Amino acid sequence: MLIYNAKILTMDSVGTIENGWLETNSGSISAVGEGEPADIPADSINAGGGTLLPGFIDAHTHLGIIEDGIDFEGDDCNESTDPFTPQMRAVDGINPFDRCFEEARARGITAAASCPGSANACGGEICAIKTAGRRVDDMLIKNCGIKFALGENPKRVYNDKGETPVTRMATAAVIREGLYKARRYAHDMDSYYSDNENYEPPEYDIKCEALMPLLDRKQKAFFHCHRADDICTAIRISKEFSLEAVIIHGTEGYKIADILSDEKIPVICGPLICDRCKPEMKGLELKNAAVLSENGVKTAVCTDHTVIPIQYLPLSAQAAVKGGLDRETALKCLTIAPAEILGIDDSVGSLAAGKDADIQLYKKGDDPLALMSEPILVMIDGKIIRREGLL
Repeated sequence: MLIYNAKILTMDSVGTIENGWLETNSGSISAVGEGEPADIPADSINAGGGTLLPGFIDAHTHLGIIEDGIDFEGDDCNESTDPFTPQMRAVDGINPFDRCFEEARARGITAAASCPGSANACGGEICAIKTAGRRVDDMLIKNCGIKFALGENPKRVYNDKGETPVTRMATAAVIREGLYKARRYAHDMDSYYSDNENYEPPEYDIKCEALMPLLDRKQKAFFHCHRADDICTAIRISKEFSLEAVIIHGTEGYKIADILSDEKIPVICGPLICDRCKPEMKGLELKNAAVLSENGVKTAVCTDHTVIPIQYLPLSAQAAVKGGLDRETALKCLTIAPAEILGIDDSVGSLAAGKDADIQLYKKGDDPLALMSEPILVMIDGKIIRREGLL
């Protein structure tokens, strides 16, 4: 399929093509060009000068793992019977028939990270998924990392149970203990594989197995943190175990933006359009994403759905613009930046040949971030998911 007569925001080094075309084939982008295409097949779409850009990506949600309009029966986000559960996998708790997937697609959100946690010091494995499909296995882009949580959430949950952890010290200690065990487990496995005549394999441990890709830096460590001191604890633990860290929320990131920049640790910023609903969020400021970005911190904007409904992801970026974030950077915070942070930028996040055809189109003059805007065309893996107002 060919889309032509479009202003194309590629979200890569090519930048903006004021008048261009894009061609898809077998679910992927086959070519992107400037000017008029040499041939316009009958099934082509005339964009009418509208804005074509990659589908938005929400880098931190609980999409499908906390179902819409359902209480305990549809909440599979936290296995809060154990404070350390790296073996839990979000992909096993997602209901792709939850109606919020449809609401995401209607607003041009074509991919999201669905996350367990953050009741536990370690909640489990995060997965990045497309927002269209009936079976989560077919929607899966990548299992991208392990979710940890610092601060109030584990304290509150386990204080109510009268169990560890009830302090920030204990939460960090629980995480360290699990990582040390996994590191020793990996060492014992290596000893066995290198010399199985003199070494026995360790007894199978599902928690240690789940953490081995993290220790090998094949996955990232995603730390739920709001306060600046908790962010620094995440940095400290990551250095101890040579983890590739990502900060989720980072509400007080602006207080230590220079430190995050020096450590080269990205931040998934949000929710932004919410109240300061707990003490660790009292430092919430709309300027956060702007300050982080200005200091060279790779920044994405998220909704934390269901905290903020996922269809308000563009509005969240608009709020960040009100807080001082450059508008072009705000668009990157919803496209290429979350793709890079999640480690899925080889397939999504920008418009380039070889990438998945996850695309959205807006009428000429419409702002993709505006509250009243909706895409007139949405494609996921080259399939038209939404088509409104097009000839």
